[in-house]
Amino acid sequence: MSKKPKLFTGFPAGKVPLTRIPGAFFSDLLPQIDNLGELKLTLYVFWRLDRRVSGFNFLRRIDFLDDPIFMGALGDDDTMAQLELDESLKRAVQRGTLLVVEVPVGETHENLYFLNSPKGRTAVQAIQRGEWQPSEGSPAPAALRPEPANIFRLYEQHIGPLTPIISEGLGEAEDLYPASWIEEAFRIAVERNARNWRYIEAILKRWQEEGRHAQEDRRDAEKTGRKYIEGELSDYIKH
Repeated sequence: MSKKPKLFTGFPAGKVPLTRIPGAFFSDLLPQIDNLGELKLTLYVFWRLDRRVSGFNFLRRIDFLDDPIFMGALGDDDTMAQLELDESLKRAVQRGTLLVVEVPVGETHENLYFLNSPKGRTAVQAIQRGEWQPSEGSPAPAALRPEPANIFRLYEQHIGPLTPIISEGLGEAEDLYPASWIEEAFRIAVERNARNWRYIEAILKRWQEEGRHAQEDRRDAEKTGRKYIEGELSDYIKH
């Protein structure tokens, strides 16, 4: 019995991280890829290497294994996912999307996978000539994580549909306040049944004026919420 796909709720509004993909991927490479695992791996490599900004960018097998979200997309269990990973890596190398070079690591060897780009080809050639050797313990790039809820999604989830005027105000607030503040202000509003943007905005402004420390605990946040309930925004709150 096939697993029911999880419903995608849509791309969020506002600023979201973007991944650079060469145009040649769509014109030359995508029409040739006939394996879903290879396609997933290829797109993942673009995403992951795009988040490494210094030195030669490469991935090791362990880097894929250490990302549970990506591995979960390859198979329903660890064994199947690892088999699919190895097959997808093999296909990507055979197709020429990835370049692989074996380097010594302690008493064993390890494969490094580079994108077949000018920078990747230069790295492989430097390793083969003995001019460069990746240091042990090179930092791994970021792993996949669910995207944090942005201010537009929070508004739609907890208050209602967006309007052009509200969207403009939300965009300004997103540029002005830390994401953690925004999420906490929405949480206070929901807990106090104060589902109104003016109420949330007032909390954020007060924190900006008076300061808000990261170690502020839940009790302090609730106290802040009561302050607004009993203050100038009491008309916007359903008691």
